[in-house]
Amino acid sequence: MVKTPKFSTSPAGIEHCQFSIDHQSMQNEAGMNRQAFVRIQVVATSELSQLTRELIVGSNIKVTGFINRHESRNGNPLLVLHAQQIEMIN
Repeated sequence: MVKTPKFSTSPAGIEHCQFSIDHQSMQNEAGMNRQAFVRIQVVATSELSQLTRELIVGSNIKVTGFINRHESRNGNPLLVLHAQQIEMIN
């Protein structure tokens, strides 16, 4: 995790947590190794939002979920990972 979690509550009373993670790996593409790197915003809701209160910057975590399109405040499209499971990695 690379960004401190930010917490908010929707008008419907659902708790949300937003934070960013980095992913780095070596991938094979067309028979060649390629370094893959991405920083992506994560949104966790409800009970997963409660779990994120224990996270600190630098934590190694595994996040599974789905990617959805959001719009930034200035109207730019963003890809956001909606967490369905968060697991601490030692």
